[in-house]
Amino acid sequence: MNITIAKEELVRGLQSVQNVVNPRTTLPVLSNVLLVAEEGKLILTATDLDVTVSCTVTADVQEEGKVTLPAKKMVGIVRELSTPEIELQVDEKNVCSIHAGASFFKIVGLGANEFPPLAKFEEKNKVSISQERLRGMLRKTSYAVSTEESRYVLNGIFLSIKEFKLTMVATDGRRLALVEEELEETPDVQVQFIVPTKAINELNRLLGDEGTVEVQFQDNQASFFLSGEGENSALMITKLIEGNYPNYSQVIPKKCSERVPLVREELLQALRRAEIMTSDKAHSVKFAFTQNNLQITANTPDVGEARENIAINYSGEDITVSFNPLYMMDPLKVLEDDEVFLEMSDELSPGVIKVQTPFIYVIMPMRTNTVS
Repeated sequence: MNITIAKEELVRGLQSVQNVVNPRTTLPVLSNVLLVAEEGKLILTATDLDVTVSCTVTADVQEEGKVTLPAKKMVGIVRELSTPEIELQVDEKNVCSIHAGASFFKIVGLGANEFPPLAKFEEKNKVSISQERLRGMLRKTSYAVSTEESRYVLNGIFLSIKEFKLTMVATDGRRLALVEEELEETPDVQVQFIVPTKAINELNRLLGDEGTVEVQFQDNQASFFLSGEGENSALMITKLIEGNYPNYSQVIPKKCSERVPLVREELLQALRRAEIMTSDKAHSVKFAFTQNNLQITANTPDVGEARENIAINYSGEDITVSFNPLYMMDPLKVLEDDEVFLEMSDELSPGVIKVQTPFIYVIMPMRTNTVS
């Protein structure tokens, strides 16, 4: 293999794949990144056997070939080089020579045949969506994923592709986020699967503002192919979480007695200030809805008290309900709407945040005996 590549292209490729590399693996080749040089491009791939990320960048290829090289060493070397172009030469013993101006390195690799092969997917089980829309869906749901290992089916985002609709759901048992987007085409089969947290994090890093994503799926795997400008593209393949996702529709209240319009940024800032006066033991804020007024109160005996009043358009019954402020702030941080709607029925029923687009956030109330 013999190629010349712009430093920024090689850095971008390595940064795209390096996060999935596990340096403490018992299989040495899994600490390496696979480099495949083909006409006009270099394909970099890394895997931990659960998540695989591949990135294609442009390169001037004098001699095609493939090799696996230690990912951490490659990232360290390439970052420190000061020249705009780098030359890579690999001999028959998988030793890579790196030339960059006055700098020279030799790095010992392993044969490409030792690297796990990429899974193949059937063409029919495929849908497309813009990168911008998919990234927006992930932003609106990923914060609600459970981090408790005992509830492994909740340690990811539930995806449902049905007719011309893509639905994403995340829940940790205390709150639930759901978002939907229309698809331009529908696959031959309707499908539901759970994408694990690590894959979601990698996908979030890879997604941009332009280009499309092709989502493919089979038994226990899904792939996300991100196409961009020219030869530049990325691919993520992940194993899926096995198990049955809970019936989330049962959690969403069918009807709420009150629907209150609120200014998103105003509510978010008030919650940020009130949250300062909570503690790990008493992590709740009280929402008191009265005629055209919302009073937000945090009262923690060993910390102190905070109180805010927000003028609102409200003429319903007086309702006082307590919520975890961090859970309430999470959707407000990622939504772009100026106005949100909080629906509720009483102090023991879930609160529901909605906007004008297909998004629902359900948050369970907190039982509290704190007196303000």
